[in-house]
Amino acid sequence: MDKPLILIDGSNYVYRAYYAISGLSNSRGFPTNAIYGFTNMLLKIIREWEPGYLAVVFDLRGPTFRHELFPAYKATRKATPEDLVVQIPRIKEVIRGLAIPVIERQGIEADDIIGTLARREDEKGRAVVIASGDKDMMQLVSRHVIMVDTMHDKTYDLAAVMERFGVEPERVPEIMGLTGDASDNIPGVPGVGPKTARRFIEEFGTIDNLIAGVDRLRNPAQRKAIAENAALAILSRDLARIRTDIPLEITREDCRLGDPDREVLKVLFREFEFSALLQDLQPSDRELAGTYRLLESTEDFVSLMAGIREAGAFSLEVIADGPATQANLLGIALCLSSGQAWYLSFTEDRDKGEYGAAVKAGLAAVMGDEGIKKYGHDLKAAAIILEGKGLKPSGLHFDVMVAAYLLNPTRRNFELPEVAREHLTAGVMSRGELLGEGARAVTFDRVERERRKDFACRRADAVLRLVPHLEAKIEEGGFRPLFYEMEMPLVMVLAEMEAKGVLLDCGLLKEMSQGLDQLMTLSEKKIHQLAGERFNINSPKQLQTILFDKLKLPKGKKIKEGYSTNSDILISLALTHELPAEILAWRSMVKLKTTYVDALPLLINPATGRLHTSYNQTVTATGRLSSSNPNLQNIPIRTLEGRRIRQSFVAAPGGIILSADYSQIELRVLAHLSQDENLIETFAADEDIHSRTAADVFGGFPELVTPEMRRQAKVINFGILYGMGAFSLSKELGVTQKLAQAYIDEYFHRYKGVKVYLEGILAGARKDGYVSTLFHRRRYLPEIMSGNAVVRQFAERTAINTPIQGTAADLIKLAMVKIADRLKGRNMKAAMIMQVHDELVFEAPLEEKDDLVLLVREGMEGVAKLAVPLKVDIASGNNWDEAHS
Repeated sequence: MDKPLILIDGSNYVYRAYYAISGLSNSRGFPTNAIYGFTNMLLKIIREWEPGYLAVVFDLRGPTFRHELFPAYKATRKATPEDLVVQIPRIKEVIRGLAIPVIERQGIEADDIIGTLARREDEKGRAVVIASGDKDMMQLVSRHVIMVDTMHDKTYDLAAVMERFGVEPERVPEIMGLTGDASDNIPGVPGVGPKTARRFIEEFGTIDNLIAGVDRLRNPAQRKAIAENAALAILSRDLARIRTDIPLEITREDCRLGDPDREVLKVLFREFEFSALLQDLQPSDRELAGTYRLLESTEDFVSLMAGIREAGAFSLEVIADGPATQANLLGIALCLSSGQAWYLSFTEDRDKGEYGAAVKAGLAAVMGDEGIKKYGHDLKAAAIILEGKGLKPSGLHFDVMVAAYLLNPTRRNFELPEVAREHLTAGVMSRGELLGEGARAVTFDRVERERRKDFACRRADAVLRLVPHLEAKIEEGGFRPLFYEMEMPLVMVLAEMEAKGVLLDCGLLKEMSQGLDQLMTLSEKKIHQLAGERFNINSPKQLQTILFDKLKLPKGKKIKEGYSTNSDILISLALTHELPAEILAWRSMVKLKTTYVDALPLLINPATGRLHTSYNQTVTATGRLSSSNPNLQNIPIRTLEGRRIRQSFVAAPGGIILSADYSQIELRVLAHLSQDENLIETFAADEDIHSRTAADVFGGFPELVTPEMRRQAKVINFGILYGMGAFSLSKELGVTQKLAQAYIDEYFHRYKGVKVYLEGILAGARKDGYVSTLFHRRRYLPEIMSGNAVVRQFAERTAINTPIQGTAADLIKLAMVKIADRLKGRNMKAAMIMQVHDELVFEAPLEEKDDLVLLVREGMEGVAKLAVPLKVDIASGNNWDEAHS
């Protein structure tokens, strides 16, 4: 039996793909969200239907016969977003690369082309599948024609259309003639909705019969509406009816699906940076190939070390089980020329004997030689593992993960297989593919040595081949100083911080846990008393019943499960009732206890007795570092409980904790970037910026500013930084939207340079598709041209904030590199142990305190010359909280 002809409504699919995915672009800032979404939708159809015949049909701009009938046809449609316009030609390139014909005709809508082709096949008794989400297409459904909506996984046959409209497919235009269609600006009959239209057509059959029998309508208003709008109803039906008799010189055979042009698709998918789609073209059985050998003799080892010294560079891949700071090192792959790699194993008995000792000594010498460049993927983790085994590396020159992140920080995945698929002609196996996923995953020591060897060598080989590709892109993008002077030196700084770790007072945490248990019990009792009954506080459904049904508190955001009980809702409800406030307090205690108080001691490394967080260099789009396992960024600063958690971060006996926190770093960056005279003057005079802003915005002298006025000015200052509008500012300040707008207007009146700067940032982002920090870190924002106001406004806020927040992040990274270098240069025992937002935390012997204060202040305040002085608040104590006093 012949396979069906599949006709895809290309224009409909393009828009659906565009709005389904936002914020996707390649490393050059070219928007790719619609291309990616469309391609995946198309591939899903091919995969599920295995069609023999397929075509994608598009509309072309310009008038059609419907515009002649009704000049206002589609007049209310918004212009196609600019970031979608540029993607449409590229989508068609992908379609043609898949060997699928593209059908489009000037003056003829895609609906009419699809209708004509579908009718021809239907008359010949051949199956047709129309892929679209447009309800208009349902009028084409017949015995041989069905419509599929892949976005919602729905199929419409004759029965489904009858269920949807209450009439046969051929009478769907009669329904639409009465109801109209707002998306196409088809007017219909005023006051006639879907239910009424359905009843009319069920009774009269057609609009013509309805007009002829209008006197039979009992409802006077309906009778009048049909009588007065008879011509409009007929016109609307004609506009909604899809033509099936367009002259087309296209046959079924013209739509036969051919073999994809893989080379064309590879070029396109590499350009768009569609790693997953590249993987489909280059399945894992087409892995990178080379000669990968196990290093088993002293002669081979000596020869390899000599080759490395001669080459002056090599790539490496470390194979180990467990977290980096507790890892069991199993082996290392070394590669100094493409396609040639060796694997050093540390697992066999012979690897641990005299030969193993000689290998370790020779390897330590090469690893520690700063003149020999090391390449890798996630060199931070490799450095921690190697240092733990006495193989501390230096000369970390190129990390392909960091390079890929720098080129496009908004992409979601920087794993080696993804980076390799994008830049190489063959892929590498992921850890998940080798070890398995989830509950079935095994550790490396359960994998036979030969497979470990191939896996590690192939990865080291891929890294070596990737370096020139990525290095060229870094040069081309102007990222060389950012990469080599900031990001790469930072790799080793972070590795040393993680390896050092932090000392915890577990006794204090245990005491705090017991105290929180008692407080939570009292809080639960109070909650139940306020509610008038016992209920499960963790149950959103039961909480909804108490708040909205029993206590009749105002309902907020509607969600699938009823009404939201999130923090924002509870905060607003707490203004009028005590129960929501108590629930918020209980939730806060539960979070602190489970996330930190009880969890932190379990994360202590038994070998070191210290807590070792992981600093993530390739996660945030702004360039900020983040931390995980545990996340130190989210420990509350202002609450009593949060301060007590910080008290558990202590110094070793005879030592101190020193905290150095940039003062108002983002506002100082804003002053420099905007060159606003008032901001520069305020910081130069070392005035309190929030008091000065309060005086400027609210009127009066700085000395007359009250704490509440200063608080509000602080909200305004940071609101401007984050692109906050009057609506959000009014919520933050608890004032009317009109008053919030007046504050913003007055701010920009006083700080004209800031207004000019922010307007310039937005104009530049629209022109270039990206924004940059002071150190030329980029963030691509293709969605800033989105036709969706919500998406566009979010991009605009991001465009305003990123250069400021990103520059602040760059400054602290650069300071970390310089301070670490100076600590080494002076052979100090002090160590940088934490980085949290704009703060650096150190542990040092008491006798080094004064020298450390001077060194840190100089390193942070002198990291860059700005138009305003950088200022650092430094304090010390026995624990982290005391260092904030």
